[in-house]
Amino acid sequence: MKQTTVGGNKRKAMNLLAIAVLVIIFMAFMFPFLMVVINSLKQKRDIIKSPFSWLFTIKGLSFDNFVKAFVQMDFLNAFKNSLIVTALSTLVVTLFATMLAYYIVRNKNKISSFTFALMVASMIIPFQAIMIPLVSIYGGTLNVLNHRITLIFMHTGFSMAMSVFMFHGFIKGNIPIALEEASCIDGCSHLQTFFLIVFPLLKPTISTMVILNSLAFWNDFLLPSLVLTDKKLLTLPLSTYSFYGTYSADYGTIMAGLLLCVMPILILYIVLQKQIIGGVVAGAVK
Repeated sequence: MKQTTVGGNKRKAMNLLAIAVLVIIFMAFMFPFLMVVINSLKQKRDIIKSPFSWLFTIKGLSFDNFVKAFVQMDFLNAFKNSLIVTALSTLVVTLFATMLAYYIVRNKNKISSFTFALMVASMIIPFQAIMIPLVSIYGGTLNVLNHRITLIFMHTGFSMAMSVFMFHGFIKGNIPIALEEASCIDGCSHLQTFFLIVFPLLKPTISTMVILNSLAFWNDFLLPSLVLTDKKLLTLPLSTYSFYGTYSADYGTIMAGLLLCVMPILILYIVLQKQIIGGVVAGAVK
């Protein structure tokens, strides 16, 4: 009994120590974000005088910084551009990736095997390696930069490999071919079988990839900065960067602009975090 008690106490102590370490790490990561939130509600003189002071020690808190950032960033237009690019890119990637993954899994031939191997290999190529040739070809030769459609097309291309890889593993390990055979016996065509039988069963992985791709498209800065130069087409990250260059000395307004940029996708992540976790587990490759 004593050994059991000692072992139990030791395990409890280790668990408490682990929790304490995790809490400290969490606070270390969240502290900068918390400072941004607090200082976005302060006036400039209070930020310079005491940037680490808490809200209840400062007088004159207001949302003027958010109003100023909202107007000066042209937030609604930038939000519209980000929403269009993110929504259409995610939709196209999800549709094409599911169809291609389904074809590769169910058609085991040299072409499908080579295509899948090529897509998996392409995931190790960094974007910076093809950045200059990409801009040179699409800008100098084809002259199709500075269009939202071009950005959507590029987002789709760069996200296809990972999406196909995830859907491929889920289809191969979790969707029995007997369901498709039964639908064919009932008279369904290949398209009907895919969209009525297979596609609904992909919901866990679709939820995961929609969130991951949406986060990537929404927060992307490098690719849009190469494609878009017209101020009317700037996405939120680009608009925030331009805004920062103009108001680099107005710390409160800058922090308010950063929060406005992060807030929509943060809310989306909080609402759908259960689907993300469930999709990652369900889409694990066996």
